[in-house]
Amino acid sequence: NRMKPILFKNSVIQANGLDGIGAYNKETGLLIWKLNIENGAEPSASLINDRLFIGASDGQFYSIDANTGKVLWTFPTRIETLSEPLLNEGVLYVMTGNNTLYALDATNGKQLWLYSRQDSSSLSIRGGSKPAFKQGTVYAGFSDGAVVALLASNGSVKWEKQLSKNKKFRDLDSDPLLENEFLYIMGYDDQFYCLRSATGELVWKFDKGGYGSITTSTDRLYFASTTGEMISLEKETGKMIWTYTLKNSMPTSPALYKGLLIFGESQGSLRILDAKNGKEMSFFNPGKGILSPPTVDASTDTAYFISNEANLYSVHFGWGYPKAIP
Repeated sequence: NRMKPILFKNSVIQANGLDGIGAYNKETGLLIWKLNIENGAEPSASLINDRLFIGASDGQFYSIDANTGKVLWTFPTRIETLSEPLLNEGVLYVMTGNNTLYALDATNGKQLWLYSRQDSSSLSIRGGSKPAFKQGTVYAGFSDGAVVALLASNGSVKWEKQLSKNKKFRDLDSDPLLENEFLYIMGYDDQFYCLRSATGELVWKFDKGGYGSITTSTDRLYFASTTGEMISLEKETGKMIWTYTLKNSMPTSPALYKGLLIFGESQGSLRILDAKNGKEMSFFNPGKGILSPPTVDASTDTAYFISNEANLYSVHFGWGYPKAIP
């Protein structure tokens, strides 16, 4: 159960890895609507206006009315989808579990083009990369360790860069992050890379890999490493600022909120750190761990996440002060 919750009007939309996706009242948790999907849906979804887009484990990609849960159209990927889709200028870019990137018309689900890569390795992580878009170019990572820049108009290759080569898992399952002229991406058990987005030229690299999305502030990068650490890097140089090590767990992708970094542990709690120095501020233990990245509603100081037991949580943040000692 690893979909990042989506906030929509007075509801929170959440899928699970068992039987489907539903919308729940933000205040009470009561069910508003439910769409049954065989074997559920694991990746995070994209929401644009009233339209929800998500890939599922039944080999279908769905467009759903977020108000009612009604299916508007489906596209047969014929394999599970494990990454969040990207919607840009009316086109959906969807990475499926067999290393294929589809471009679909968001209005009706019609296929515009596809790009596929063969991976000769017998070992691969079950995951996927959410594409990124900039100035007519789509960027995506693949399980063979390559990051590829494609023309959004027709899917032809502008450039490709082989990054992860010699590790056990070569997968690039992180979501590419574009800022200014730079592209940031991580290999699963490899390294964290900063490239020039126009050419793929390497600017710097950091010797620990990761997965999921990268969180950024003005001058810092934050990411969940596959070595069981939450790490903060200097954006310009890739130098490590601080690291927070978990015990026997993997961190989820973090959320940045009012100077706090919030993330889940695969075998533990929801952790809250001081984003400046990595010091632990608080935690909340749901029982058997968290694979879902949290979503924070800054207007209400509330975080939402689904636990490994498929329980949807709403957790309110507050600030307290030590009591004066008489």
